Amino acid sequence: MAATIGLFYGSTEGATAAAAEMIKEAIEATGLATVEIHDVGYTDLKAMEQYDYLILGVSTWDIGQLQADWARKLPEMDQLDLTGKKVALFGLGDQYGYPDSYVDAMDALGEKVIQRGGELVGFRLVDESYEFEYSRAVIDGVFIGLALDEDNQSDLSRERIQEWVQTVLEEFGLAEPVAVA
Repeated sequence: MAATIGLFYGSTEGATAAAAEMIKEAIEATGLATVEIHDVGYTDLKAMEQYDYLILGVSTWDIGQLQADWARKLPEMDQLDLTGKKVALFGLGDQYGYPDSYVDAMDALGEKVIQRGGELVGFRLVDESYEFEYSRAVIDGVFIGLALDEDNQSDLSRERIQEWVQTVLEEFGLAEPVAVA
């Protein structure tokens, strides 16, 4: 029986919701897991506790701010026990409009996950395709999750998602590592 992953996202204009659907499709195409999607604007975050594997998606607004639904709901996470849960993050931002705070909101979610006992997985190397100056979601040249820019690099999103999903499934323990040629 395939594992079930809980994917929780907040979306104001639909880009994060669309990315969540692409991630769901990519995961379910492997046959290794099913994904149940939850819009945090309409979900009690206590539902996160029913999943062993979580994916959280957030967009960054203005200068490093959480998307509105996440900003409103983040205090609910203080009541959660995420001990032993593996959690992957994805974030959307605008590298050109906000080059000094690209996907910063991912950092706020990551900190909360760690505070609540969760283990972050799905880190991704910052490669030459990204064009930003600074991000709180980068540690030693590595994003703490998948960074997407639908405003300026939407043509790269599907490939980035495919690669990231493979990594996440491996780190969740649901897939065998793929040898890189």
